[in-house]
Amino acid sequence: MVQTALIMLGVGLFAGIAGAILGIGGGMIITPILTLGMGLSIKYAIGASIIAVIATSSGSTIAYLRDNVLNLRVAMFLEIATTIGAIIGALMTGILDPKYLYLLFGCLLVFSAWNMVRKLRRGQEVLQRVTPDRIAAKLKLNGSYFDKAELRDVDYQVENVPAGFAVMFGAGVASGLLGIGSGAFKVMAMDTFMKMPLKPSSSTSNLMMGVTAAASATVYFFNGSILPGIAVPMALGILVGAVIGSRIMQVLPARWIRIVFIPVLLYIGLQMVFKGLGVQLFS
Repeated sequence: MVQTALIMLGVGLFAGIAGAILGIGGGMIITPILTLGMGLSIKYAIGASIIAVIATSSGSTIAYLRDNVLNLRVAMFLEIATTIGAIIGALMTGILDPKYLYLLFGCLLVFSAWNMVRKLRRGQEVLQRVTPDRIAAKLKLNGSYFDKAELRDVDYQVENVPAGFAVMFGAGVASGLLGIGSGAFKVMAMDTFMKMPLKPSSSTSNLMMGVTAAASATVYFFNGSILPGIAVPMALGILVGAVIGSRIMQVLPARWIRIVFIPVLLYIGLQMVFKGLGVQLFS
């Protein structure tokens, strides 16, 4: 038990750091380690993944709120779309063929990765237009943050608000129907469609993921999917890792975060595309 607890603590520490930096939660890291590395049932791995997302969000959001990196108005606005989509997705279980959603969102993630490569080549991180987006200005979604890597205040504008809302609604449907995490979709909606800088996109995603995961955690708890011996030490490691990760993210240049994020998006996107086609490319 002590050895298992220490392993979970270490896994949680790593997942918390990576999740806080990339804004994808620790679920994508936790699940493969528990199932492939430790032979744990997928049922309990998913339960642990939910706890991982909540712990990552809790540990990192405090730091991001204090340093004013995340965009609270964007988070609350997009969370409406995600929540409604998740409810509809859950109701559509057994009606809609999941392969079409896998294909659609897999292609969207691959497109997002390609768009990030374009941003890397251009070196353009912040959108500044002479005429701000009318909807974003009306909803007061434009923001600013202090970039600790560049040691300056960064003002940014938000655009394509309906497109971002639509992507988040679809991500909610996919999450409710397929039982997948949506951290990568949240970052994609803000970075690719709404043209937000990556640091506010990642930190805002962390907050939103915690809200979404908390809504479903009760279900996993009462159906016995959460094992305290696994979840407790892992959550402690994740909380510490998320605090460390939130510090690292703020001093990292956005370019390096993109360089790490691009292969993650490609991996998830291609995995979903091939799963939609009925091909298990990655184990």
